[in-house]
Amino acid sequence: MRTWLKNNRGFLALLLGMGLLRTAVADWNPVPTGSMRPTILEGDVVLVDRLAYDLKLPLTHVVLARLGEPQRGDVVTFDSPRDGTRLIKRLVALPGDQVELRAGHLLINGQEQGYSDAHEVMEAVQPGVTWPALRAQEHLAGRPHAVQYLGGGGHGRDFGPVTVPAEHYFMMGDNRDNSEDSRFIGSVPREMLIGRATHTLVSADILGDWRPRFERFAAPMQ
Repeated sequence: MRTWLKNNRGFLALLLGMGLLRTAVADWNPVPTGSMRPTILEGDVVLVDRLAYDLKLPLTHVVLARLGEPQRGDVVTFDSPRDGTRLIKRLVALPGDQVELRAGHLLINGQEQGYSDAHEVMEAVQPGVTWPALRAQEHLAGRPHAVQYLGGGGHGRDFGPVTVPAEHYFMMGDNRDNSEDSRFIGSVPREMLIGRATHTLVSADILGDWRPRFERFAAPMQ
């Protein structure tokens, strides 16, 4: 064993370096669910900047230094405050903000966010099954992004108002009727934020024939 370790120390050092890079600097996460449709699709692999907000001790939530401030509209990976599951959602409200939904429309501090370009689509909900959905552009803090609502209504279209606690952030999926987010798991403490998603690295149609979606390769996150 000692001889094997000596002969392979360069390779082991490379693996250790890659592990530290992924746990402290940058990460890539496959997305298996549709809670962020149409922004992120099942089968996308997203690049996450782990230094966007905090420098952490690898493999922990221990913050060593603050490097930046989360902003409304960021797409963020984090550990669920309920059970530790890693999730990816959009940050919609900051500490101290009041959050409310009325008939699916988002209000921040009493101001309804603007909506435009509403149109109907047939949305894939599982392999071989589609469902009518309404998509629109939501103008959150001057950062437009797509959201969608599934036909038949949703159980989270009316919510709040609630005030986001200090050092916490309110997250929502862009697929508003198919997302387990802060409406159900509560606001997310800052130390549980992992990083900001910046790009889709690669993508494959896992609900269909598994073909690569080349148009999504290296696409910036909206």
